[in-house]
Amino acid sequence: MDAINREMENLRVAFDVLEDGAKIPVGCHKASGHLVFDVRMTLERKARWVKDGHKSPEPEWSTFAGVVSRESVRIALSYAALNDIPICACDIQNAYLQAPSSEKHYVVCGPEFGLENVGKHAIIVRALYGGKSSVADYWRHVRSAMEEMGFSSCKADPDVWIRPALKSNGVEYYQYVLLYTDDILAIMEEPEKFLREELGKRFTLKEKSIGPPEQYLGNKVSLVTLENGVKCWSFSSSQHVQAAVKNV
Repeated sequence: MDAINREMENLRVAFDVLEDGAKIPVGCHKASGHLVFDVRMTLERKARWVKDGHKSPEPEWSTFAGVVSRESVRIALSYAALNDIPICACDIQNAYLQAPSSEKHYVVCGPEFGLENVGKHAIIVRALYGGKSSVADYWRHVRSAMEEMGFSSCKADPDVWIRPALKSNGVEYYQYVLLYTDDILAIMEEPEKFLREELGKRFTLKEKSIGPPEQYLGNKVSLVTLENGVKCWSFSSSQHVQAAVKNV
Protein backbone atom coordinates (compact mmCIF):
# COMPACT_ATOMS: atom_id res chain seq x y z
CA MET A 1 0.00 0.00 0.00
CA ASP A 2 2.89 2.37 0.75
CA ALA A 3 4.36 1.64 -2.70
CA ILE A 4 0.99 2.29 -4.38
CA ASN A 5 0.49 5.57 -2.51
CA ARG A 6 3.99 6.73 -3.39
CA GLU A 7 3.49 5.92 -7.08
CA MET A 8 0.08 7.58 -7.31
CA GLU A 9 1.41 10.68 -5.55
CA ASN A 10 4.10 10.97 -8.24
CA LEU A 11 1.49 10.36 -10.97
CA ARG A 12 -0.81 13.13 -9.80
CA VAL A 13 0.59 15.57 -12.40
CA ALA A 14 -0.12 13.08 -15.22
CA PHE A 15 -3.90 13.18 -14.83
CA ASP A 16 -6.53 15.89 -15.02
CA VAL A 17 -9.40 14.41 -12.97
CA LEU A 18 -12.76 15.73 -14.19
CA GLU A 19 -15.58 16.54 -11.84
CA ASP A 20 -18.79 14.52 -12.02
CA GLY A 21 -20.82 15.56 -15.05
CA ALA A 22 -17.91 17.24 -16.84
CA LYS A 23 -17.71 16.43 -20.55
CA ILE A 24 -14.78 14.54 -22.00
CA PRO A 25 -12.96 16.60 -24.69
CA VAL A 26 -13.84 15.76 -28.28
CA GLY A 27 -11.39 13.29 -29.82
CA CYS A 28 -10.31 11.88 -26.46
CA HIS A 29 -10.53 8.08 -26.40
CA LYS A 30 -10.89 5.72 -23.47
CA ALA A 31 -7.77 3.90 -22.29
CA SER A 32 -6.88 1.79 -19.29
CA GLY A 33 -3.93 0.91 -17.10
CA HIS A 34 -2.79 -1.43 -14.37
CA LEU A 35 -0.33 -1.57 -11.50
CA VAL A 36 2.91 -3.54 -11.79
CA PHE A 37 4.66 -4.61 -8.60
CA ASP A 38 8.31 -5.38 -7.99
CA VAL A 39 10.83 -5.72 -5.18
CA ARG A 40 14.11 -3.81 -5.38
CA MET A 41 17.46 -5.41 -4.53
CA THR A 42 17.16 -3.56 -1.20
CA LEU A 43 13.85 -5.44 -0.59
CA GLU A 44 11.94 -2.16 -0.89
CA ARG A 45 8.52 -2.64 -2.52
CA LYS A 46 7.90 -0.73 -5.73
CA ALA A 47 4.69 -0.12 -7.67
CA ARG A 48 4.32 1.35 -11.16
CA TRP A 49 1.04 2.42 -12.78
CA VAL A 50 1.38 1.41 -16.43
CA LYS A 51 -0.82 2.43 -19.31
CA ASP A 52 -2.25 -0.43 -21.39
CA GLY A 53 -0.62 0.74 -24.59
CA HIS A 54 -1.11 -2.65 -26.23
CA LYS A 55 -4.86 -1.97 -26.28
CA SER A 56 -4.59 1.36 -28.12
CA PRO A 57 -4.16 1.66 -31.90
CA GLU A 58 -0.77 2.31 -33.47
CA PRO A 59 0.01 6.06 -33.75
CA GLU A 60 0.26 7.51 -37.25
CA TRP A 61 3.49 9.32 -36.34
CA SER A 62 6.94 7.99 -35.53
CA THR A 63 7.52 6.82 -31.96
CA PHE A 64 11.27 6.37 -32.42
CA ALA A 65 13.51 7.61 -29.60
CA GLY A 66 17.26 7.20 -29.76
CA VAL A 67 19.90 6.93 -27.06
CA VAL A 68 23.57 7.89 -27.07
CA SER A 69 25.91 5.13 -28.29
CA ARG A 70 28.74 3.65 -26.23
CA GLU A 71 31.19 4.76 -28.93
CA SER A 72 30.07 8.37 -28.45
CA VAL A 73 30.54 8.02 -24.68
CA ARG A 74 34.11 6.73 -25.16
CA ILE A 75 34.93 9.59 -27.55
CA ALA A 76 33.46 12.14 -25.13
CA LEU A 77 35.43 10.73 -22.19
CA SER A 78 38.62 10.90 -24.29
CA TYR A 79 37.81 14.52 -25.19
CA ALA A 80 37.34 15.37 -21.51
CA ALA A 81 40.64 13.74 -20.50
CA LEU A 82 42.68 15.28 -23.33
CA ASN A 83 41.36 18.78 -22.62
CA ASP A 84 41.19 18.47 -18.81
CA ILE A 85 37.45 19.17 -18.74
CA PRO A 86 35.33 18.06 -15.74
CA ILE A 87 32.41 15.64 -16.06
CA CYS A 88 29.22 15.48 -14.01
CA ALA A 89 26.30 13.05 -14.28
CA CYS A 90 22.70 13.08 -13.10
CA ASP A 91 19.36 11.28 -13.46
CA ILE A 92 16.06 12.96 -14.31
CA GLN A 93 13.38 12.02 -11.78
CA ASN A 94 10.16 10.49 -13.13
CA ALA A 95 11.41 11.34 -16.61
CA TYR A 96 8.34 10.49 -18.70
CA LEU A 97 6.00 12.37 -16.37
CA GLN A 98 7.79 15.63 -17.18
CA ALA A 99 6.80 15.42 -20.85
CA PRO A 100 3.34 16.31 -22.22
CA SER A 101 1.48 13.44 -23.89
CA SER A 102 0.71 13.59 -27.61
CA GLU A 103 -1.97 10.90 -27.24
CA LYS A 104 -5.55 11.96 -26.44
CA HIS A 105 -6.77 9.43 -23.88
CA TYR A 106 -8.73 9.29 -20.65
CA VAL A 107 -9.20 6.60 -17.99
CA VAL A 108 -11.89 5.75 -15.46
CA CYS A 109 -10.33 6.12 -12.00
CA GLY A 110 -10.02 3.01 -9.87
CA PRO A 111 -9.46 2.78 -6.09
CA GLU A 112 -5.73 3.51 -6.50
CA PHE A 113 -6.71 7.09 -7.45
CA GLY A 114 -8.29 7.59 -4.03
CA LEU A 115 -11.81 6.77 -2.86
CA GLU A 116 -12.97 10.32 -3.62
CA ASN A 117 -12.07 9.83 -7.33
CA VAL A 118 -13.37 6.30 -7.97
CA GLY A 119 -15.49 6.24 -11.12
CA LYS A 120 -14.45 9.72 -12.27
CA HIS A 121 -12.88 10.36 -15.67
CA ALA A 122 -9.24 11.49 -15.76
CA ILE A 123 -7.59 12.98 -18.86
CA ILE A 124 -4.00 11.76 -19.39
CA VAL A 125 -1.92 14.91 -19.88
CA ARG A 126 1.63 13.54 -19.41
CA ALA A 127 3.57 10.69 -20.99
CA LEU A 128 3.09 7.45 -19.05
CA TYR A 129 5.00 4.20 -18.93
CA GLY A 130 3.34 1.74 -21.29
CA GLY A 131 2.02 4.37 -23.70
CA LYS A 132 2.97 3.77 -27.33
CA SER A 133 4.11 7.37 -27.84
CA SER A 134 5.51 8.03 -24.34
CA VAL A 135 9.15 7.37 -25.18
CA ALA A 136 9.01 9.61 -28.26
CA ASP A 137 7.08 12.30 -26.34
CA TYR A 138 9.79 12.41 -23.69
CA TRP A 139 12.56 12.34 -26.33
CA ARG A 140 11.04 15.29 -28.20
CA HIS A 141 10.53 17.16 -24.92
CA VAL A 142 14.20 16.77 -23.96
CA ARG A 143 15.37 17.78 -27.44
CA SER A 144 13.23 20.92 -27.25
CA ALA A 145 14.79 21.79 -23.88
CA MET A 146 18.32 21.29 -25.22
CA GLU A 147 17.62 23.59 -28.17
CA GLU A 148 16.24 26.24 -25.79
CA MET A 149 19.57 26.12 -23.92
CA GLY A 150 21.49 26.75 -27.13
CA PHE A 151 22.71 23.22 -27.84
CA SER A 152 22.81 21.62 -31.28
CA SER A 153 22.34 17.92 -31.97
CA CYS A 154 25.41 16.16 -33.38
CA LYS A 155 24.86 14.80 -36.91
CA ALA A 156 26.92 11.68 -36.16
CA ASP A 157 24.92 10.88 -33.00
CA PRO A 158 21.67 12.83 -32.43
CA ASP A 159 21.84 12.24 -28.66
CA VAL A 160 25.17 14.05 -28.33
CA TRP A 161 24.49 17.76 -27.87
CA ILE A 162 27.08 20.48 -28.51
CA ARG A 163 27.32 24.14 -27.48
CA PRO A 164 30.24 26.54 -28.16
CA ALA A 165 31.51 28.32 -25.06
CA LEU A 166 34.50 30.08 -23.50
CA LYS A 167 36.67 28.66 -20.74
CA SER A 168 37.42 30.80 -17.71
CA ASN A 169 40.81 31.61 -19.31
CA GLY A 170 39.11 32.88 -22.48
CA VAL A 171 39.86 29.84 -24.66
CA GLU A 172 37.07 28.70 -26.97
CA TYR A 173 35.84 25.13 -26.56
CA TYR A 174 32.74 22.97 -26.93
CA GLN A 175 30.44 21.89 -24.13
CA TYR A 176 28.92 18.43 -24.51
CA VAL A 177 25.78 16.85 -23.03
CA LEU A 178 25.11 13.15 -23.62
CA LEU A 179 21.55 11.82 -23.29
CA TYR A 180 20.59 8.23 -22.56
CA THR A 181 16.87 8.57 -21.75
CA ASP A 182 16.99 9.99 -18.20
CA ASP A 183 20.76 9.49 -17.66
CA ILE A 184 22.60 12.73 -18.38
CA LEU A 185 26.36 13.27 -18.77
CA ALA A 186 27.62 16.89 -18.89
CA ILE A 187 31.18 17.61 -20.08
CA MET A 188 32.15 21.25 -19.56
CA GLU A 189 33.61 23.68 -17.06
CA GLU A 190 31.37 23.76 -13.96
CA PRO A 191 29.12 20.91 -15.17
CA GLU A 192 27.29 20.65 -11.84
CA LYS A 193 26.32 24.32 -12.09
CA PHE A 194 24.88 23.66 -15.56
CA LEU A 195 22.88 20.67 -14.31
CA ARG A 196 21.44 22.53 -11.34
CA GLU A 197 20.87 25.99 -12.81
CA GLU A 198 19.99 25.26 -16.46
CA LEU A 199 18.80 21.67 -16.81
CA GLY A 200 17.41 21.68 -13.25
CA LYS A 201 15.07 24.56 -14.15
CA ARG A 202 13.43 22.43 -16.82
CA PHE A 203 13.49 19.01 -15.18
CA THR A 204 13.39 17.63 -11.65
CA LEU A 205 16.73 15.94 -10.99
CA LYS A 206 17.49 13.17 -8.49
CA GLU A 207 19.64 14.96 -5.91
CA LYS A 208 21.67 11.88 -5.00
CA SER A 209 22.54 11.24 -8.66
CA ILE A 210 24.30 14.59 -9.22
CA GLY A 211 28.07 14.21 -9.16
CA PRO A 212 31.09 12.66 -10.93
CA PRO A 213 29.98 9.55 -12.86
CA GLU A 214 30.58 6.18 -11.26
CA GLN A 215 28.44 4.17 -13.67
CA TYR A 216 26.97 4.95 -17.10
CA LEU A 217 25.13 2.66 -19.53
CA GLY A 218 25.81 -0.25 -17.19
CA ASN A 219 29.56 0.36 -17.32
CA LYS A 220 31.81 1.38 -14.46
CA VAL A 221 33.31 4.85 -15.02
CA SER A 222 36.42 5.93 -13.12
CA LEU A 223 39.21 8.49 -13.40
CA VAL A 224 42.57 6.73 -13.48
CA THR A 225 46.20 7.84 -13.68
CA LEU A 226 48.43 6.08 -16.20
CA GLU A 227 52.07 5.13 -15.56
CA ASN A 228 53.25 8.29 -17.32
CA GLY A 229 51.15 10.45 -14.96
CA VAL A 230 48.47 11.25 -17.53
CA LYS A 231 44.89 11.11 -16.23
CA CYS A 232 42.16 9.49 -18.29
CA TRP A 233 38.69 8.00 -17.93
CA SER A 234 38.13 4.26 -17.74
CA PHE A 235 34.91 2.81 -19.15
CA SER A 236 34.59 -0.87 -18.24
CA SER A 237 31.78 -3.45 -18.33
CA SER A 238 33.63 -5.73 -15.88
CA GLN A 239 31.54 -4.73 -12.84
CA HIS A 240 28.27 -5.14 -14.76
CA VAL A 241 29.23 -8.60 -16.07
CA GLN A 242 30.42 -9.80 -12.65
CA ALA A 243 27.17 -8.64 -11.02
CA ALA A 244 25.10 -10.35 -13.74
CA VAL A 245 26.99 -13.63 -13.30
CA LYS A 246 26.63 -13.41 -9.52
CA ASN A 247 22.86 -12.82 -9.82
CA VAL A 248 22.47 -15.81 -12.15
